[in-house]
Amino acid sequence: MLAFKQETFHSRIILPSGEAVERPVEVRTNPITGRTCRITYSRGEEREPGAEGLPEPPPFAHEMERCPFCQAQMAARTPRLASELWPPGRMTRGSSTLFPNLFPYGRYSAVSLFDDRHYVEIGTARLQSYADSFLNCRNYLLRVLAHDPEAVYMAITQNHLPSAGGSLLHPHLQVQADRIPANHQRFLSSRAAKHRKKNGTRLFGDYLTLERGAGLRWIGETGPWLWLAAFAPEGFFEIWGILPGITTLRHTTDDHWAGLAKGVLNTQRFYRSLGRNGYNLGLLLLEDGADDLELRVVLTVRGNYAPWVRSDFTGFEVMLGDMATFSAPESTAERARPFWADDPH
Repeated sequence: MLAFKQETFHSRIILPSGEAVERPVEVRTNPITGRTCRITYSRGEEREPGAEGLPEPPPFAHEMERCPFCQAQMAARTPRLASELWPPGRMTRGSSTLFPNLFPYGRYSAVSLFDDRHYVEIGTARLQSYADSFLNCRNYLLRVLAHDPEAVYMAITQNHLPSAGGSLLHPHLQVQADRIPANHQRFLSSRAAKHRKKNGTRLFGDYLTLERGAGLRWIGETGPWLWLAAFAPEGFFEIWGILPGITTLRHTTDDHWAGLAKGVLNTQRFYRSLGRNGYNLGLLLLEDGADDLELRVVLTVRGNYAPWVRSDFTGFEVMLGDMATFSAPESTAERARPFWADDPH
């Protein structure tokens, strides 16, 4: 069965005042990946320049005439899908438009726009626009599967603002499918298969059972999606949404994607309350027919996009491979719950 391992130790130092103190450090092991992370609680005392409140919009937030994703330029400045995949060239769903990524990451790589505004501050997008964008992604991926049944390694991601890797401000999701798995897809496929063979149950379903029993990191529900703070986060204020019992795009309904959009916006509103304006989102999909891996979305906040704000990744993360955060997941869950209880959508 899954193990939630954690170990706390102390680093003894002498403060400039001469006082001897012991600084706690906690190492947790991710039950899904086996990777460790470190929670360095004392770092929470550090001043975080640029995070005292939500920064002002970027200086180019109103340059709509230069944005290829804005309506006035989109038809002339964005590519079209190959005719064998989608003859009209671009897919539309409500306020969302989907077209190929001009700089693809894989064999099938697309962009799904949402909201009609050029710049949308974190947590303020319209719920329906988000749901439409997710549904556009689903419909595109189903078209890809029908066209190329071997392109089973799929993902829907988001980079909000340049601090999270975003190259354009105009709100959008990235969606891709390939015949070659990414590292995380390869690992999750193997881990889920081994878990089911050994236990006869699904990996994320068992994880949910244990977390619901513990209750410490539980946040709430949006329709069928269940939300919690990650036990061993690999990003700051990491939140997971899991869709129990659903392992394939083919079995999702419009309500599933509306529930996902609602939970994503709840998470963004929580991040906004922390004075943070950047984040990443990832939903990895394995459409290989194995039926082992339930759908899970992961969101992590990133360092603010503002002048002189330090990156949230240091040499410890990049070179040692352990995430070093400063907030206990239990605290993240406690602070996030009100955004599910008091939902304006």
